[in-house]
Amino acid sequence: MSRPLTDQEKRKQISIRGIVGVENVAELKKGFNRHLHFTLVKDRNVATTRDYYFALAHTVRDHLVGRWIRTQQYYYEKDPKLPLQGEEEIDRRAESDVTFTAGSFVHVGITQKSMFCKSGAVWIVLHDRTDLDNSKQFWKVPNFANCLEGRTSCFLDSMATLGLAAYGYGIRYEYGIFNQKIRDGWQVEEADDWLRHGNPWEKARPEYMLPIHFYGRVEHTQTGVKWVDTQVVLALPYDTPVPGYMNNTVNTMRLWSARAPNDFNLRDFNVGDYIQAVLDRNLAENISRVLYPNDNFFEGKELRLKQEYFVVAATLQDIIRRFKASKFGSTESVRTAFDSFPDQVAIQLNDTHPALAIPELMRVFLDIERLPWEKAWDITTRTFAYTNHTVLPEALERWPVELVEKLLPRHLQIIYEINQRHLDDFAELEPEKFQNKTNGITPRRWLLLCNPGLAELIAEKIGEEYVKDLSQLTKLHRFVNDEIFIREVAKVKQENKVKFAQYLEKEYKVKINPASMFDVHVKRIHEYKRQLMNCLHIITMTSEKASDPFSLLQNLNQVPEMDPTFIAFLPTLEKCVQTVLCYQLWAGDGVDKWAEEMKGIKRDPMKLFVPRTVIIGGKAAPGYHMAKMIIKLITSIGHVVNNDPVVGNKLKDLALHRYNAQEYYDRLPELKQVIDQIKSGFFSPKDPDMFRDMVNMLFHHDRFKVFADYEAYVKCQDKVSQLYMNTKEWTKMVIRNIASSGKFSSDRTIKEYARDIWHVEPSDLKIPPPNVPRDVADEMLANDTAEKLHM
Repeated sequence: MSRPLTDQEKRKQISIRGIVGVENVAELKKGFNRHLHFTLVKDRNVATTRDYYFALAHTVRDHLVGRWIRTQQYYYEKDPKLPLQGEEEIDRRAESDVTFTAGSFVHVGITQKSMFCKSGAVWIVLHDRTDLDNSKQFWKVPNFANCLEGRTSCFLDSMATLGLAAYGYGIRYEYGIFNQKIRDGWQVEEADDWLRHGNPWEKARPEYMLPIHFYGRVEHTQTGVKWVDTQVVLALPYDTPVPGYMNNTVNTMRLWSARAPNDFNLRDFNVGDYIQAVLDRNLAENISRVLYPNDNFFEGKELRLKQEYFVVAATLQDIIRRFKASKFGSTESVRTAFDSFPDQVAIQLNDTHPALAIPELMRVFLDIERLPWEKAWDITTRTFAYTNHTVLPEALERWPVELVEKLLPRHLQIIYEINQRHLDDFAELEPEKFQNKTNGITPRRWLLLCNPGLAELIAEKIGEEYVKDLSQLTKLHRFVNDEIFIREVAKVKQENKVKFAQYLEKEYKVKINPASMFDVHVKRIHEYKRQLMNCLHIITMTSEKASDPFSLLQNLNQVPEMDPTFIAFLPTLEKCVQTVLCYQLWAGDGVDKWAEEMKGIKRDPMKLFVPRTVIIGGKAAPGYHMAKMIIKLITSIGHVVNNDPVVGNKLKDLALHRYNAQEYYDRLPELKQVIDQIKSGFFSPKDPDMFRDMVNMLFHHDRFKVFADYEAYVKCQDKVSQLYMNTKEWTKMVIRNIASSGKFSSDRTIKEYARDIWHVEPSDLKIPPPNVPRDVADEMLANDTAEKLHM
């Protein structure tokens, strides 16, 4: 088992994080005690560990607020010759009556998948308080995404680190995506009440509450088109700071919460129908109550359409408000011409969910600002860009015309007009509009925070600049044959695996072998994610040519105490669990390698096999039947394999040209045996027909051609097992993988978005911290700017 870190080792980890603003430890402690007493109204006699965490979080936020305000001031006052020129108000009034403004903004990801990025400073101070090291149990990261840590959070982190004046928008759901439990092998969904204990990082902005309209009818008058007799819901913004890395930049994520107006159904209230009035208020506020959990299967629900329009309507009002304001503190809309709108605002639509932003902006231009169609359409097309994440037809949103006409009648008219004017294939007319941008992750969260040991080891070899330029990892190629570096990488990798083994034993009561190969498969459960291929391979290696597979069922209750190899399905991968998993992934295990290759365990139990631990985790959308069946199959296989007396001490599983599936089934005896076992009820003896639908799908409706890849998949796993037995060569490959992973940084992704789509340039200017006097700060910025212009 791994030993606790020494103080010197902790300080080394702190150095790689380079936390900005912890200028004075005494001031931190003073702030901590102040928030404990005056914010939480507790003293140390009654305070809980959660209270300590919240006091610490408020203290850290205090250090961010000064940078937050100064960042907005800098955006407003920057030289107009620099990129992102223009003057746009971000907040007319701060909580302390401090007024400030900001420059032009890239409004990225008007999306319902916004995620919160925590400051690394929290982690640093935690080591001073022994009870707070596992702080994640006291603060639930908002699970607003249909992926475990949404790419949006990485993009927001990268934009702040790259000095881009950017906003992230989304919905502040009271309940995020569900928590997953496994009962009798089946997925069970439970509510994710992440706001139960409050959110110390956000700031409500009721002064910027906006009206959002639904239903009603359209009138064509002499003065133009009007959308009348609508129902109104209010959008209340909550702001969260998004700090950049070592540049004092703090951008903003704004999430909208639905509120009923005070006069909502006042008539019913006045005649004594108090209950109905309250119920109607709740109905209005349901818009931000819960996130729809399906990500790759479209659900045409009225509430979902309301959610999608709610976030884009509120966001566009917010953007236009700032565009119109000439300077901070102004309550008047001075700027009325929209010719420069695309030069100062870029809006990136993240997937199909915010697509209604296009007809909504057209409605504002046409019906409120009274622009002619041609001009409104020109401005709109130059303002928006769209990111498509999937081409699967079932994931594309298709709304019934009747529903759109009832909920958004004016928007349907605009959509009809757009279609009429744009029937030609614009992909052929405007090919430059189609670009590919490879996604990435933020190295601050997914390397420095998740894997400090590896981060420090890399820094010792190539310096700390790679944290903001991950392409520098290529320098590690020079150390592929360095014997000392190979041993150090292997040591970090093994320590991380031990830590994960400890976590599994504590949280899941499962013992695994840290010396085994770790194969990790974490992602949403889908047919195309290859979990089924994983399942087929597990069955292949455990029961190949077994003469009597059903004899396994006689020993289902015999569980060995400790197994050199294990396969586990982990329900509800919370953030802390995923962080532990990422130790393995960054150390080179790779997320797309699968189940253990130990073919023939049943045939030759005395043979020396490569130990392997396979970890499968992921959620299935509640309405996605086949994905839930895959989870059940994984857990059912595990129930049999983990309790087999022959296989049990070598493998465990707990929770898998013209294409003709029958041809592969007839040609490959291992595949035939695997499918026959599933079909016969071998893994579901109490319900032999449980997986017949799945088998039928594999033979007749499998768009992803699992059988066609089966043979090559098994052979590839042979090579993986052979390589793992050579520790030195395996670690050298790990180093090559790390050295080649620099492309997959969200910094690189955002730079490409900025230059190719938004037409802005990232900035490496470092904003002076708030404790620097204003005149000195202005001089520092001027000198820094001049120096960079002459470079």
